[in-house]
Amino acid sequence: MTPPHLQASQPALRFGRLIGVSLGPGDPDLITRRGWAALQSGARWAYPVKRAEESSYALGIARRGGLEIPADVAELVFPMTRDATALAKAWTRAASRTVEWLASGRDVAFLVEGDASTYSTFRHLARAVRELAPAVTVETIPGVSSFAAAAARADVALAEEDETLAIIPAAYGVPVIDHLLDEFDTLVLMKVKPLLDEVLDLLERRGLIATSCFIEKVGSPEERVVRDVASLRGEKVNYLSLLLVQNPKRVRGELRRGCRKRSEASYIPAAAEAAT
Repeated sequence: MTPPHLQASQPALRFGRLIGVSLGPGDPDLITRRGWAALQSGARWAYPVKRAEESSYALGIARRGGLEIPADVAELVFPMTRDATALAKAWTRAASRTVEWLASGRDVAFLVEGDASTYSTFRHLARAVRELAPAVTVETIPGVSSFAAAAARADVALAEEDETLAIIPAAYGVPVIDHLLDEFDTLVLMKVKPLLDEVLDLLERRGLIATSCFIEKVGSPEERVVRDVASLRGEKVNYLSLLLVQNPKRVRGELRRGCRKRSEASYIPAAAEAAT
C-alpha cells in the first residue's frame, strides 16, 4: 500500500533507482568497478544495522576503501529476531523511508556486504519497496561472495570438473548436514556460530576434520583462517564465519555425458507409455 502522503502525487513522481551495491565480504579491493561507480554517482547511501546507531560492517568496507562517506548517509534498522510482527514493522519502516528518498528522483545505493543476491537483506528490502511503489526500478550489482573469497583465501577449490557444491546455513542442523555430506563433494556451512561444536563432532565422526577449513570475517582486518578446526571446540566465534567442508570419499553416481540422441528402441512416447 502506498504511503498516504505519496498517493496524491504518485502519478507525477519519477522515482530514483534502488541499487543493491555488493561490496564483497570485507576487502575493499574486491569492490567491483561497477559497484565503485555506483557509490560515486551521487546516489544517497543507505546501510543495514541490527540496532539503531550501531556500527555497520558494510559501511566499514566502503570506509576502508577510502570512499568519501556522504553527509546524508542513513541507516536502516533490520533487527535480528524471528518475531514475525516485529520483523514486519521493521521492513515497513525501512521500505517507507526508502520510498520517500526515491520519490525525490534520486537513486538510493543500499550497501551490502558480500553479494546482494546471496543471503542478503537487500532482496527483502527490494520486495517491500516494490509493494509500496511498484514503479521503482531495482538494480542489483553483483559482488564477490564470502564463500568464494574464503575458498580463494584458503587455497581450496569449491568444485572441479564434475564435482558438486552446496551452500547452506548451518542452522539447518546436523542431520541435514550429515545427509548432504553424502550428496555433495564440497559443503559450505554459513553462519556456523550457534552449532559449531555439534558440527565439529559430526566432522570428527565422518573423518572430515582434516579436509575442513574455518574462515571468519574474510577479507577484513580481523580475518581469521583456521585449518585445525578441532581446535575451535568450545570457542565463541564471530557471526560472520563459515566452514568449508570437502568429502573426498564421497561415492558418486554415473554421469551422462555429451548430447547423445536416445535410440528409437529405448524411447517410448509419453502417450504410448500411458497406454501400455
